[in-house]
Amino acid sequence: MKLLKKLLAALAFAPAMAMAAGGGFPLEAAPDHTRNLASLQNGAKLFVNYCLNCHAAASMRYNRMRDIGLSDEQIRDNLLFASDKVGSLMTVTMAPKDAKEWFGATPPDLSVIARARASGDGSGPDWLYTYLRTFYKDDTRPTGWNNMVFPNVGMPHALWELQGVRNAKFQDVKDPHDATKTIHQFAGFEQVRAGKLSSLEYDHQVADLVGFLTWVAEPAQDTRRRLGVWVLLFLGILVLLAWLLNRSYWKEVK
Repeated sequence: MKLLKKLLAALAFAPAMAMAAGGGFPLEAAPDHTRNLASLQNGAKLFVNYCLNCHAAASMRYNRMRDIGLSDEQIRDNLLFASDKVGSLMTVTMAPKDAKEWFGATPPDLSVIARARASGDGSGPDWLYTYLRTFYKDDTRPTGWNNMVFPNVGMPHALWELQGVRNAKFQDVKDPHDATKTIHQFAGFEQVRAGKLSSLEYDHQVADLVGFLTWVAEPAQDTRRRLGVWVLLFLGILVLLAWLLNRSYWKEVK
């Protein structure tokens, strides 16, 4: 029930989700870093430093990050800023009322965001990977930022120091379905100010962050996959034995 509530909260924060994911900006495939411990540890660091100020992951406890190779001491010294206990949930101190006033809506809990964003256009990680790489400067927006995947999003570009500042370029082209009309079409990004990272380095950092969010959505997913192989093998052997028993039984009957 608690997981369902988190999922509904994430969906409620994004009324434009259907438009953004249904027929808008194409999603890029996210690299799968969920089995790379070094990548997951870096993603945890990025999440705590850039996301946890506004977004909670209240279904996750800090000490669960032992599963990605971190000790309690490492968690306490490097990741524990919003609590004093390693066993605490990953919550935020910002009041929902203040968050709604500042951003127009309460930032969603990110415990299951990698699953909530899945659509026919791509997986949840694909959505997050593309979303975090398509922010651009837009002075008409209250935060000064806009996004190609989620137009008019209330979230500012939290990673702008790493990526730098970019403008989005648009051009008017003829509508392929109606020659009398034109379409305002995206034509690429223009780098205005360089960030701390190169484009390739930034993409790698985003992939690590998305990998961590994917792991957070289901920390036991790797165990589930391993057990799934053995379960399928067991069922395959069971089916074979059942078929042999059935053949032997009907052979006597005939």
